[in-house]
Amino acid sequence: MKRRITENLDVDLEREMWTCHYCDAELISARRNFKEGCLVCPRDPREIYRPLVDDQYSFAPNPEWVRIVEFYCPRCGVMIENEILPLGHPVTYEIELDVDALKEKYVGKEGA
Repeated sequence: MKRRITENLDVDLEREMWTCHYCDAELISARRNFKEGCLVCPRDPREIYRPLVDDQYSFAPNPEWVRIVEFYCPRCGVMIENEILPLGHPVTYEIELDVDALKEKYVGKEGA
C-alpha cells in the first residue's frame, strides 16, 4: 500500500520504504530521512541564480554563505527535493512520518 507524500515521493507502508513516485525505486527506510537514500548534487548558487550585475553585490546568493543541494532518485534521476542551506548546516530532516500510525490507518483497508 503506497501513499503519496510529495509530488515526487511516496511511502510504501507494507515495506516501510520511501519510494520514487515515478519509477518505484526504493530509496531508504521510511523511518529515516529520505534524503539519505537519494543521489546528492551540491550546486554553486551562482549557477542557478545568475548575478544580475557585475559588482561585489550582484543580487546572486554568495557561495561563501549558502549552498544549494539537490536530491535525485538513484534509478530514474527525477529531482525529489532541493534546498538552500547556510554553509556548515546539515541537510534538513523535514519529513518524519509516524509509520506505525499510517499503517494502522491504511494497511488492510484498501477495499473498505
